Amino acid sequence: MQLNMMRKILFLSIIATLLTGIAFYHYAVSPVNDLTGTQMIDIPKGSSFSRTTEILYEAGMVKNRPLFWLLAIGKRAARHIRAGEYELGSNLSPTEILDKLVRGEIRGYFVTLPEDITVSEVAQRLVAYKLINEQEFMALATDKLFLASLNIEGDSLEGYLYPNTYLFDRSMTTREVIRILVRQFWKKITSEMRKRAEELGLSLNEWVTFASIIGKYSGSKEEKAIISAVFHNRMKKGMKLQSDPTAIYGLEQNKNFVKKDPQNYRKSDTPYNTYKILGLPPGPIANPGIDSLRAALYPANVDYLYIMAKKDGAYKFSKNLAIKGGR
Repeated sequence: MQLNMMRKILFLSIIATLLTGIAFYHYAVSPVNDLTGTQMIDIPKGSSFSRTTEILYEAGMVKNRPLFWLLAIGKRAARHIRAGEYELGSNLSPTEILDKLVRGEIRGYFVTLPEDITVSEVAQRLVAYKLINEQEFMALATDKLFLASLNIEGDSLEGYLYPNTYLFDRSMTTREVIRILVRQFWKKITSEMRKRAEELGLSLNEWVTFASIIGKYSGSKEEKAIISAVFHNRMKKGMKLQSDPTAIYGLEQNKNFVKKDPQNYRKSDTPYNTYKILGLPPGPIANPGIDSLRAALYPANVDYLYIMAKKDGAYKFSKNLAIKGGR
């Protein structure tokens, strides 16, 4: 009698276990719901698994928190979830959701940074995608210790945020984003280029400054070499560079409104006004691309001293006297 009872209990236990297993398996592989929409789920950096589960529950992506916990423990996933922004479909199963979180299938953002935009403009583009904290970005832009960690000898990130198309995600910190941009700059700088700059008597920062001025004038690779020659020739003769972009940049740095009237910036008292100072300004005025960096090192073999913009956007050059409107 007692043996039959024990067998009955064992049989019922096995049945209960099987039913529980089937129910759990059904939970694990069944869609959260039958909808076909998607949700953007943001898992902040440093979130515990408990907090992650709460975020998913509040978004309707987890219906049964205890079972979700058990599933995560069974898959050893609780400690391997990557923070970031996820695009999760409502028709995903709990297993598929966990797999995406563990694989780190976070949403990425392609951001194009054109040549010759400033640090401030770079920040604005990144902020538009909610990839950085703008205040932190601008503070780091002139943080001496941070700049030193990036091997930047200048006083700012200006000039060292390499123009390119990047893939970022919102799990990245502001520091990480900056490091990626500067790392790309260093990838473009060769030992031969550094040696050439030394031969010209230019420090790294002076070279980048020179390139940033060239970049502000033209996007044409051919014109860049001629523009470079003009400024090299003026410097050799002890002439002021008289560059509008540098003077304008100086006013913009001081948050002063720049009027279209050239007299507004050509008479300004800033260290970037090359109508008043001799030689290069104290630092880059934008973030140049590789063509400008090369043009600064290899100017065209011409003796021009003056530049004038033409109506078609190209430039006219002169070697004898300052042409009207020349820069």
